[in-house]
Amino acid sequence: MGHFGVDKIFELLKGKFFWTHMRKEVQRHCHRCISCLKSKSKTMPHGIYTPLPLSCAPWEDISMNFILGLPRTQRGFDSIFVVVDRFSKMAHFIPYHKVDDANNISKLFFREVVRLHGLPKTIVSARDPKFVSHLSFGKG
Repeated sequence: MGHFGVDKIFELLKGKFFWTHMRKEVQRHCHRCISCLKSKSKTMPHGIYTPLPLSCAPWEDISMNFILGLPRTQRGFDSIFVVVDRFSKMAHFIPYHKVDDANNISKLFFREVVRLHGLPKTIVSARDPKFVSHLSFGKG
């Protein structure tokens, strides 16, 4: 059904069910449910967001993200790997298969981005650090 909080769950149940002390039991459930507690947390788990430093040259600082769940193309691609240069805002939109692993995505990255622009100094990604660490940019 989901983890909507006391009021929403009570209203959904009230439309189809009734028992004595129903609201009290819904409250008790929500106050004990780990998923409800996490999704309805009153405290902010993160600090204040700080802006990224400004980029000074093209393709030194990039951001990347993944667009998933698209309709399949004739070649079977159903996702887009997006790489954006933070300086010029130029972007590469690279089609790939949702089931591709980090190894395949890193090969796409080197073939479509590094080949043309060189290795970036920084990468900003909302994705799992396993992917970025798989690229293995050594220092030196």
